[in-house]
Amino acid sequence: MMQSLSYWRLSGFYFFYFAFIGAMAPYWGLYLKSLGFAAFQIGVLMSLLQVMRMFAPNVWGHIADRTGRRVAIVQTAALVCLIAYVGVFFGQSFWWMFTVMSLISFFWSAPLPLVEATTLTHLGERTDRYGRIRLWGSIGFILVVVGLGAALDHYPIELVPWVVLGLLVGIWLASRLIPEVALAHAEHEHTPLGQVLRRPQVWALLAAAILMAAAHGPYYTFFTIHLVEAGYSKAVAGWMWALGVLCEIGVFLVLPRMLRHVRVETVFLLTLLVAALRFLMIAWWVDVLPLLLLAQALHALSFGAYHACAMALVHHHFRGRIQARGQALYNSLAFGVGGTAGSLYAGAAWDGLGAAWSFTLGAGLAALAATVFAWRGWRVPAHSSL
Repeated sequence: MMQSLSYWRLSGFYFFYFAFIGAMAPYWGLYLKSLGFAAFQIGVLMSLLQVMRMFAPNVWGHIADRTGRRVAIVQTAALVCLIAYVGVFFGQSFWWMFTVMSLISFFWSAPLPLVEATTLTHLGERTDRYGRIRLWGSIGFILVVVGLGAALDHYPIELVPWVVLGLLVGIWLASRLIPEVALAHAEHEHTPLGQVLRRPQVWALLAAAILMAAAHGPYYTFFTIHLVEAGYSKAVAGWMWALGVLCEIGVFLVLPRMLRHVRVETVFLLTLLVAALRFLMIAWWVDVLPLLLLAQALHALSFGAYHACAMALVHHHFRGRIQARGQALYNSLAFGVGGTAGSLYAGAAWDGLGAAWSFTLGAGLAALAATVFAWRGWRVPAHSSL
């Protein structure tokens, strides 16, 4: 495995990055609701965290592949994101928050795909070990989502922006420790980006990723609100988020052994189908605690195994001098296009159709993603395992 020092430095970044998401995804919507915003406005504002990911990562990825200075870009973006975030303390109108969150999103979109590319480059051909680094992001998420959820049962919702500020400081400090990686070998391993994108497996993977991210729109925007409105406390809501991520950690630990015997494509397809089932359970049986617990346990597959397999497939297809751009393109399409569409339709459906049908739409999109991938992504086998 990579050197121990590099392992912990990369793990530290994942810890703070996903701890930030652990505060934003479950509780930022509640904070916005406390400011008096309507459901559609909340959907619009939450979508801004994804909107810039449509194009910004491609800009950063292109620069990184050209210059080879991935870590310097990560560090600069993390610092500017932190500075931009301070704006949330100086205004609470919709358009002020819209402007500030747009700036945050633009620079927040830069670090992750570049760190993913750096981590996978460090790992070389042992991409099955990716989960052992990424699991520290899950641990950070759990600590924040549980701790903040419990705190919000005793302290006002105004605590949320201060916690987020501290986590952004952590992201910036962790970025200062990320080890740069030599890319000299990449010059000898290069397939033009356009040629890669014409492969049926690649565009099917990207299309499925867009649909899967959109399917999660109601979950990431309204799951906490859905639980609170169903009668659960904020602390219980936090534990529900934590349960899903705790199961996700287990998958990250066992998946490397699993992928030695099962095709990555097989596991990837399974995760799409599981996501459809999970969102149906959340939609119609949120008040049945055993089924809700099972639905959250399925997060291990619908996110943990899904993400690890997606990273392995992206790394397999985008090699050499297009590696950072490949990661950026995946993030732009999946989390940018798909994530934005998910937040927007979730906000509109929540007001027009209600909670159950919003999550049902998400289930339908996950099922459609499975159909697309099964139709083309698996049709011409690229490899037996990664």
